[in-house]
Amino acid sequence: MLKQEVYQRAIKFAGEKHCDQLVPGTTANYLLHLSNVAMEVMVAYQNEANFEINTAVQLALLHDVLEDTKTSESELVELFGDEIGVGVKALTKDDDILDKQEKMADSLRRIKKSYKEVSLVKLADRITNLQQPPKHWNTEKIKKYWEEATLIHQELSGFNKFLDQRLAAKISEYQKYWSEDTL
Repeated sequence: MLKQEVYQRAIKFAGEKHCDQLVPGTTANYLLHLSNVAMEVMVAYQNEANFEINTAVQLALLHDVLEDTKTSESELVELFGDEIGVGVKALTKDDDILDKQEKMADSLRRIKKSYKEVSLVKLADRITNLQQPPKHWNTEKIKKYWEEATLIHQELSGFNKFLDQRLAAKISEYQKYWSEDTL
């Protein structure tokens, strides 16, 4: 059962850390994205309770805190424990890798080596991100994002049937933004 205190503590921390960040291409505060990822995780749990919900929700709310803010790994571990620190670190792309495809491959390798909830959050994150793309994205960028989503689905499927199906549906729907049939 999800403990409200767990959610409230993580979302407060994330809200403070991401306070100046917006959802790309919008005027919405970044907390919208984080709460949507957490919502995907919570709905997945209602459909298939095969994971630790408190861990997954914390990861959902904190998954970008190392990548997008000045939060240190030690600060995260001190406040949320080793398990959350390890999970968020696995979800954080390595900025030392310059090639975008290699960066994603590395990220997926680390996620797959981690515990189940990390993979679930990556699935939920991509589901949430497969909305209408920002207006400044060109067709090639949209298509590459779709290809990346397809790769994530292939690499991380099997941890939660509900999230697998949600991501497959979102990938199919997202194709309309770049498909030759719709251009």
